[in-house]
Amino acid sequence: MKPQDLIFILILINLLFKKKPEWLAAAGLVCLIVSIPLFYFWIFFTAQRLTYYAAGFFIASIILFLIQLRKK
Repeated sequence: MKPQDLIFILILINLLFKKKPEWLAAAGLVCLIVSIPLFYFWIFFTAQRLTYYAAGFFIASIILFLIQLRKK
């Protein structure tokens, strides 16, 4: 497990405890925005990881949103 994976897991757990799907979606957008220049400079490994992290944030955001919607 690489250091960026641990950072992703810590941020994901922290945002899940806050229970705000908007923040998870924003974190996913930040990951995608940061990955664009990395793809441009041919740093594919890190950029690809960031797109995976963005997908993880988006999926967690959707799940959390659906859980909150079901409770209402």
